[in-house]
Amino acid sequence: MASMMFTECSSSRLIDLNRSNGAFLPRQCIGQLRLRNTSASGRGCTRSSSSPTAIVMDGEAVAKKIRDEIRVEVRRMKESIGVVPGLAVIRVGDIEESLIEAKEKKKACESVGMKSFEVDLAEDSSEEEVLKYVLGFNDDPRVHGIIAQLPLPSRMDVVIYVYAAYPYHEVNIWKAVSRKKYVDGIFYGFVELFVPSTPKGGIELLHRYNIEINGKSAFVLTESASLGMPIAQLLQREGAFVVTMFHSTAVKNPENITRHADIIITAAGQPNLVRGSWIKPGAVIIDAGINSVEDPSAPHGYRLVGDVCYEGACKVASAITPVPGGVQPMNIPMLLSNTLTSAKRIHNFH
Repeated sequence: MASMMFTECSSSRLIDLNRSNGAFLPRQCIGQLRLRNTSASGRGCTRSSSSPTAIVMDGEAVAKKIRDEIRVEVRRMKESIGVVPGLAVIRVGDIEESLIEAKEKKKACESVGMKSFEVDLAEDSSEEEVLKYVLGFNDDPRVHGIIAQLPLPSRMDVVIYVYAAYPYHEVNIWKAVSRKKYVDGIFYGFVELFVPSTPKGGIELLHRYNIEINGKSAFVLTESASLGMPIAQLLQREGAFVVTMFHSTAVKNPENITRHADIIITAAGQPNLVRGSWIKPGAVIIDAGINSVEDPSAPHGYRLVGDVCYEGACKVASAITPVPGGVQPMNIPMLLSNTLTSAKRIHNFH
């Protein structure tokens, strides 16, 4: 029987709870949330000395456990049929964020025994050069997952013709990736083969902490439909009644809805937008926002906060993800999980 560690918001004390289902691969679902960092004020979210009660969902601890489980499955697959899952990452230019994330993915692959294939192209590379590698990896039997590392140069965010991928249709670089290997799952829409990392990670945290979704009311607050619809559909598949609200800054009185939600998921890119007074007592909070706010007392003059005013929410919610340390650490393990799933499907391995 698998075990999970819970951390109380009020202290560093750990609570060991048993979980009967140790599987880390959730039901087949869809979409991905990808967030932007913003610089903004703390919106008056003050730290309180009163005792919080919420359980903190530790994304770092869950991510480590998932990597351990993937490592076991990769070894089993190699020993049984001689196949090692492989992830290919195509990167363009010298964008620091892109370089760091690509290195993290390579390191993660190595840590679980997967193969890693990297392509680093010059800043002035053409879309055709990128597509040459994409289509090559599509046909490479050693590769089971392919991603074009974001952000790509802005000039590549254009529509181009790719006959080999989608005959007679205009598609972009991402859609040139074979659907069987498209482990990022960002742009294909909904009900696809793979669950994109951020929503998959959020749902997996709920699973790992034995939080019931079926029959619950859920509220998803995002900055766009491309972010909100995938996570909303995931929740619906789990049996939740979901309300999704887009363009959070343009909506009047969203707190009138959040106060009735059993589960609140945010990806609004607005620091400390959701206050404790917006939250139904006992609600569960999945905060996928990552925002930087000025903080002269911090080593670099800023600190990271979520879309939810953590200090206030801790006193009302029953469980909450911290920022950082909640949803974000789950992203790469979920990508590895998708790559493993792809390899199993391609080789009909169970």
